[in-house]
Amino acid sequence: MLAFFICTLLYLSQYFKEMNILILSRNPALYSTQSLVRAGASRGHFIQVYDHFYCDFYIESGNMKIYHNGYQVNGIHAIIPRIGASVTDLGSLLIRQFESMGIYSSLSSDSLLKARNKLSALQILAASGIPVPKTISTAYSEDLSGFLSLIDDYPLIIKLVNSTHGIGVVKAATRTDAVAIMEAFIQMKGRALAQEFIRESEGIDIRSFVVGNKVVASMERRAQEGEFRSNLHRGAEAVSIELTQEEIDISLQSAKALGLNIAGVDLLRSKHGPVVIEVNASPGLEGIEGATGVDVAMEIIKFLEKQVKE
Repeated sequence: MLAFFICTLLYLSQYFKEMNILILSRNPALYSTQSLVRAGASRGHFIQVYDHFYCDFYIESGNMKIYHNGYQVNGIHAIIPRIGASVTDLGSLLIRQFESMGIYSSLSSDSLLKARNKLSALQILAASGIPVPKTISTAYSEDLSGFLSLIDDYPLIIKLVNSTHGIGVVKAATRTDAVAIMEAFIQMKGRALAQEFIRESEGIDIRSFVVGNKVVASMERRAQEGEFRSNLHRGAEAVSIELTQEEIDISLQSAKALGLNIAGVDLLRSKHGPVVIEVNASPGLEGIEGATGVDVAMEIIKFLEKQVKE
């Protein structure tokens, strides 16, 4: 009888560990989405993938609901948002709706907005004492040439505030080039950033992957010959790399400053030490898992288990 009772308790304890996890992703076939599905299923969880574009909102005081393809979403313990740049606003609203329903999200709505806007992220990081490149930003200026003289060390890196995957990132060799590029971005109604160029890291950056309060994996990305952008989407190669303690500390501080539980922190090694150029709130898993062999998706699922339990 005692043996049966113990076995029953063990069975029930395993049962109550299971969660209903919802992944918000526009494409369920993406590597990152599938990696999370596999990791969650291997831990005994029930995993669903919803396209957030087809989610609807019901809003009433004390009675918030979400519908997907006409059916009410119920019984969800936690969500993992995989929100692309093109649907940031919709994604943040949907996350906020889940949060209002008391459902845990690995990414908060406010943190998504803070990190997705490069200017906002740089403001927060710099105010937190985290090293970032010298940066200026404008959506209008009568004297662009004079404004650019605040850095006046060429080449400069110029990028749109909401650029992703290296798109909208240009290197300006001279002030004349920089003025022309900035004017073009302004004409397109875009807010542009101009940043100092870290020569010693040309074509090379580091991605530090943060989950919770630790760096679970890190890689170095090297751009193709003749290319200064080290994005994997632009053909860069990635290899596993060991971070210094300073780089680990800065990565954790950056994620914390932006309120991110899961973050891809991009660093450059300058002659003055590491500088943070960007923090990704929805970092891809294919590059980091392929380069390092670390099951990052599993680290995310384990983190989620701990947060929901608490």
